[in-house]
Amino acid sequence: MRHIYRCPLRWADMDAYGHINNVVFLRYLEEARIDFLFRPEKDFKQGSVVARHEIDYKRQLVHRHAPVDVELWVTEIRAAAFTITYEVKDPAAAETKEVVYVRASTVIVPFDFETQRPRRITSEEREFLEEYRDDKADEAVAA
Repeated sequence: MRHIYRCPLRWADMDAYGHINNVVFLRYLEEARIDFLFRPEKDFKQGSVVARHEIDYKRQLVHRHAPVDVELWVTEIRAAAFTITYEVKDPAAAETKEVVYVRASTVIVPFDFETQRPRRITSEEREFLEEYRDDKADEAVAA
C-alpha cells in the first residue's frame, strides 16, 4: 500500500526563475512523512529522527496553485531503523502522462527523547510499517 500526501505549493517555495527551489523538496518530504507517521490511529508516539536523506531531482517543478502529490511507501524495515521511499509527482490523468519531479528516500531511526537514545521498532510500529512495505517498488525507483 502507498500513502499519498497532497502537498500545497507556496509562493515562498519558488526561486528567482519561478521553479520550486530544490531545498524546499526536503520540506515537502517532511510534510508527507509527518502526515504518514503521526496520524491519530497510528502514531510513532515515542519519536523518531532522520538518519539519512537521498534525493534525485528528475525535473523542475514550476510554481502553480494546484498541489503536487508526494507518494510514499516503506522499502526496508530493520530492528532499529526503516526506510521510506518517495516520489513527488503529478499522477497520470486521462490525457496526460505521470510526471515525476523527485525520487527520494529517508532512513528513519526510532528515538527515545527521554533517554536521548535510539530505540528498537515496537511490534505495533512494525505492523503498521509492514502495511506500507513495497520492496519491488524500490527497484523501479532506482532505475
